[in-house]
Amino acid sequence: MGKAAVVILLKVLMILISTAWLSLWLLKPTNLWTRKWKAAESSARNTVFGYYGLDFTVYTFPVIAVAMIGLVYLNLQSWGQRNSRQIRSSTAAFSNPLVTSNLVGILSGVEILSVFLFILFLAWTFYTRISHDFTKLTPMESLKLDLWQLKFLRVATRFGLLAEACLAFLLLPILRELAVFRILGIQFEASVRYHIWLGTAMICFATFHGASTLFIWGVSHYIQDEITKWQRTGRIYLAGEITLVVGLVMWITSLPQIRRKRFEIFYYIHHLYIIFLVFFLLHAGDRHFYMIFAGVFLFCLDKLLRILQSWPQTHILSARLYPCKVVELILPKDTGLKYTPTSIIFMKIPSISRFQWHSFSITSSSTIDHHTMSVLVKCDGRWTTSLYDNIRAQLDSDADKMKSIPVAIEGPYGPSSLTFLRYDNLLLVAGGIGITPFLSILHEIAATQGNGSSRYRLPSRIQLIYVVKKSQYIGLLKSVSSLLQNHPSNKCHLKLKVFVTQEKQCGATLGEMLNEASQVQWVHFGLKGPIYSIHGPQSFYWTAALAGIASITFLVFLICFNHIFVPSGKNTSGHHSSKLAVSSKMKAPKENSPSWVADILIISSFIISLACPSLVAIVLRWRRLKKEEVPLVSSKEEKVQQLSSIETKGVVEEEHEVHFGGRPNLEDEFSKFLNETNGSDIGVLVSGPETMKEAVASLCQQKSGCFHIGNKEKKPYLSFHALTFTL
Repeated sequence: MGKAAVVILLKVLMILISTAWLSLWLLKPTNLWTRKWKAAESSARNTVFGYYGLDFTVYTFPVIAVAMIGLVYLNLQSWGQRNSRQIRSSTAAFSNPLVTSNLVGILSGVEILSVFLFILFLAWTFYTRISHDFTKLTPMESLKLDLWQLKFLRVATRFGLLAEACLAFLLLPILRELAVFRILGIQFEASVRYHIWLGTAMICFATFHGASTLFIWGVSHYIQDEITKWQRTGRIYLAGEITLVVGLVMWITSLPQIRRKRFEIFYYIHHLYIIFLVFFLLHAGDRHFYMIFAGVFLFCLDKLLRILQSWPQTHILSARLYPCKVVELILPKDTGLKYTPTSIIFMKIPSISRFQWHSFSITSSSTIDHHTMSVLVKCDGRWTTSLYDNIRAQLDSDADKMKSIPVAIEGPYGPSSLTFLRYDNLLLVAGGIGITPFLSILHEIAATQGNGSSRYRLPSRIQLIYVVKKSQYIGLLKSVSSLLQNHPSNKCHLKLKVFVTQEKQCGATLGEMLNEASQVQWVHFGLKGPIYSIHGPQSFYWTAALAGIASITFLVFLICFNHIFVPSGKNTSGHHSSKLAVSSKMKAPKENSPSWVADILIISSFIISLACPSLVAIVLRWRRLKKEEVPLVSSKEEKVQQLSSIETKGVVEEEHEVHFGGRPNLEDEFSKFLNETNGSDIGVLVSGPETMKEAVASLCQQKSGCFHIGNKEKKPYLSFHALTFTL
């Protein structure tokens, strides 16, 4: 009861802080907020805190606080969902697919509502700002602008504020260790698309903002003076132009046509975000930067913690080459590292690329494999093909000359609880290499059944629909063949249906196709000297503490720097003032200091604030490595023995089906499974091509849409989950 009460308290606290922070965005465009906030800043100037401390505390810190509280919440929440069943509710139905299309993909009711509210918020911000501007406009003699030109310029300026609003949320969906979206049950690989949506909206608003401003300068014959101007105070136009150009380059190279075919270009160009953010700060000023600083702060700290997490490098223990050009990599892990099924890791192999990171789903279970973890890699791109060729070349080398392959690992990252165990039944639909996250689920279930553990309540029935082009892919199911036997003692019943689309009927049985071990080749790498195992991220508590240390350090150094480098009474007010209306009380302090001084102080304080938690993280990392005692040789032998024992077990053929020459009729398969599990809650998980996900989502939408609340007959409820394994 104690932990449950704390979880509820933390949830209420996060809701209150989030509501208050979002309310600031709604109130900020109003005249009431402008008057009150100017008065608050004037009062803060006479204190040690300063206006900059007030801006950071009110605009930036609430999001950091939610991330810190959320980490504690996730750590406690994982303890309370082990034996709970999924409860059918209206909120669960609202999170199911509502719209499926090739243009926008699969959208749930919650996502559609969130997008609608965000658009409404942008419309409110724009309308409130522009209506206030138009009531006080007068022709500007200094710029020689007519009234219509001045109105158009104000519209362009307000579009810049819309881009700023998008930028405030842009980096939150791509956090990993400090993931805010994980609090909502949304994993990193699923929230990336929100980053894409926000980035596209931001670039559209920023492009209109910049192009319209240049247009007004052009028609007023003022463009030559303004386009290269680096103002001492106010908005720096040249910095804004650089920001826009860099943003456009990043956006163009992130389009699917380039990202999927030339991933290297997308990856390297995206690191220009550092230049983008620095010049945005110089253009918009410190006050506007505090509005978007929360996402920047969390992202940079998250990035730094991930870099430290991937150090030092480890090595691949062994590899398994499948005929379908899929490689299974066996990696060493610390015995204390636990992860949930469907978790992913990010891998970098310096011998292939010193900078590229690629994500892979973990196929093993930490319950079974105490010293190792496994991933499956489909080799069809440049990076993965280089990996395949490198391992393949080792087969031709002598055993003594096999060179180990060093790798850097980030993660694992995954759900905080075993969500898939909360359903009465599971329907798994996989296509090709999309089987990888389901292997981890099946391994976890097999481990739970094998050790007789009563910690978890398992689904009573599981059906796996596996669609492949060639029968060679069936060999990927070898590691779960023990679960396919369906012993009477098993708590859950697994039925496998394989559909081979590009081959005709062959005489081999499912067991024979699984036991084609002669076509699978093992590569054991020579490991000389000690190697480090994968320890994973810091604990939730330590990560929250590091975020708190960084926040306090930033605020302390920001206050100190302002008192040292900006004389009392002359603190720069940044770019807050406007040419239209400047308070006489604000003129005296800002005239003697360039506006970029406040920007440099923010950057300096931020760098120091990142250095302090980094030192703490390095010490924690060193202590974990110092305690490492992993018998790597025995771990490798243990893994080989496990796989060898699996290969000797048979499969009950009549329990499973293998179909050749066509795709499955998913509607028929769904109907059959629903008839077999009438009156239960069903978790539907799909991993594969987008077309497959959309087809399964449409079926879940249709099947769940026919249930009536007033119907006394209990009917199955389908809960849809799409697993994304490529970014």
